[in-house]
Amino acid sequence: MQIIDTHNHIYLPEFDADRDEVIKRSLDAGVASVLMPNIDSSSVAPMLAAKERYPGVCLPMMGLHPTSVKENYRDELELMVSALREHKYYGIGETGIDLYWDRTFVKEQVISFRHQLELAEEYGLPVVIHARESLEVIIKEIESFGADRVTGVFHAFPGSAADARRVVSMGFMIGIGGVVTFRNGRQHEAAIEAGINNIVLETDAPYLAPVPHRGKRNESSYLTLVIDRLSEVLAITPAEVAARTTANARRLFGI
Repeated sequence: MQIIDTHNHIYLPEFDADRDEVIKRSLDAGVASVLMPNIDSSSVAPMLAAKERYPGVCLPMMGLHPTSVKENYRDELELMVSALREHKYYGIGETGIDLYWDRTFVKEQVISFRHQLELAEEYGLPVVIHARESLEVIIKEIESFGADRVTGVFHAFPGSAADARRVVSMGFMIGIGGVVTFRNGRQHEAAIEAGINNIVLETDAPYLAPVPHRGKRNESSYLTLVIDRLSEVLAITPAEVAARTTANARRLFGI
C-alpha cells in the first residue's frame, strides 16, 4: 500500500529532534512521498534541506502563506518568483486567504493569492489553498480569475458537502486529513460528496493529528488512521482508499 502525504511541514523545528525517525516511521507505514508547502522566505532553506536529506521522498512546493502576508509581501513574492526559477517545485502553495487569525492585511492577502494563481498558471503547477474562514471569498476569486486556468487542492477542506460539490465542479480536489476523524467534524460529509476520485490525503503535520493523537504532534505515518476512517465513510477498502488517493496525488502534482 503506497500513500502520499500532500501537505506536511516536516521541515519545521517541531521535528528537529527526531526527523529521521519520523521519516522512517512514515516510510514503514507505506508513505512514498511527502509534499512540503512553503510558508514564507524563512522556511525555504529548511524546506530545501529536507528535500536534500530525503531525496525523492520530501518534495518541495513554493508559496507565500496568507498569514505571512505583511507590509513586505511584495518582497516575499519576488523571492518566491526567484526560487521558482532556481529549483523544481511540485506546486504553488501554501497560498490562499485567512480570515481567522488576523484581518489586518486582507486586501494584500487577496493580491498575493491572485499573484500566486498567475504563477500556478505560468508554471503549470497545482495551487495548494488555505481557506480558513474564507472559502466563499476564495471560490469567488478563483471564478473571477478563471477556474479553467488553474487546478489544485483545497487544503484541510473546511466546507460543507455543498461546498465540496462546488469545488469539485471547478476542477479542484479536496484535502482530507486528521479532521475527518474528529467526532464534531463534518469533513466526512464533504468526502462523501466529493467522491474518492476527488480526494487527496494530507496531514498538515505537525498540526491536526487524527484521533487518538488529537492535540499532539502529527506525522505522515498517522495517515493510516485517516485511511481507515475514509474506508468506513466511503464504504470501500483501506487498500482502495490508499490506491485511489495516491493516483489522484500523482496526477495532480505530477509525481
